[in-house]
Amino acid sequence: MKIIPELQDTLTFYTFWIFAGICLLQLMYVILFFGRLAYRKERKTSNTGNLPPISIVIAARNESDNLYENLPKILGQNYPDFEVIVVNHQSIDDSKHLLGALQRDYKNLVVMEVERSKHLLASKKLPLTLGIKKARHEHLVLTDADCSPATNDWLLHMAGQFSEKKQIVLGYGPYKETPGLLNKIIRFDTTMIAVHYFSMAINRVPYMGVGRNMAYTKAVFNSTHGFKSHYAIASGDDDLFIQEAAKKNNYTIELSPDSFMYSDAKSTWETWILQKARHYTTASRYKVFKKALLGIYPFTLLILLVSFVILMLEPDWRIHAGAGLGLIMIMKWWLLGKCFSRLQSAGFIALLPFLDLLYVVISPFFYYSTLQKRTSTWK
Repeated sequence: MKIIPELQDTLTFYTFWIFAGICLLQLMYVILFFGRLAYRKERKTSNTGNLPPISIVIAARNESDNLYENLPKILGQNYPDFEVIVVNHQSIDDSKHLLGALQRDYKNLVVMEVERSKHLLASKKLPLTLGIKKARHEHLVLTDADCSPATNDWLLHMAGQFSEKKQIVLGYGPYKETPGLLNKIIRFDTTMIAVHYFSMAINRVPYMGVGRNMAYTKAVFNSTHGFKSHYAIASGDDDLFIQEAAKKNNYTIELSPDSFMYSDAKSTWETWILQKARHYTTASRYKVFKKALLGIYPFTLLILLVSFVILMLEPDWRIHAGAGLGLIMIMKWWLLGKCFSRLQSAGFIALLPFLDLLYVVISPFFYYSTLQKRTSTWK
């Protein structure tokens, strides 16, 4: 068998070289991005003598049930010096009374009440800004009222990543596992997003974190004038902010399972699509370079799939096509699988390369469909 079959069909011949080039690009991406995340060595947290005092900031709106369930777990963290600031933003439920009761039991709980007003947007950015301004400490950790820390050492791991040079810490916020297809899709989507933003950060191209589990200093917040440049849109506090604030390697990531912050996934397709639509409102504001870098992986994977199908229709090229795609899939099973394992999502590994292909194929359709669901509110 000849390594390269004779030129018989010009279209097929050039399709092969496109296929080969895309295989190389995919291989480089998988090794450089996923590989570095898969084998990244964790930086040990500082000893307790060097830990900075922390202000945890939580923006809450009609979250009485979640505050009752999760806030004691946050207030009871194994950490020497911290306060928890809850900004109760225009709530009409029992949050105010619940927070008042909790304040009697927890002296480190600070509550800010924002009364209802038709002049105030139902946006998360206002209460976050108020909470940050209220914070007594320079080092901040942000999370949401519907989030539950994996362990009592969550704050220790997140705050332990702060140093003189590292002023931003990107953490992980997975969703709890429950029965059903929707939950599996949401958890897979969340893990893939995390793999990408962690991988990009390791390669010095940070573009987002998750508001459910993020830390930074007041100095970093003030350096961007807070959320001023994107205040008018509902999202952006966790991606557009990071793109402005993360500079000169002043950021790091935290991957310990003890540092994860869990929350409940959406239970209906409609609410999840609305959530995704809100997140997509920031996409148009990404810089061209980051858009291009983020688009390389799905775009080249789609071309790889199309060129593979074309080559498989020609008997002389089937072995070449199968070998190329097989190599890519094996590398993904290995490196992307290790990334999923680190993020406590090992249940997806068995079908990972196939799920990855399916995810990339349906994502564009999902993206354009969610753009029709315009939303400008936080809750």
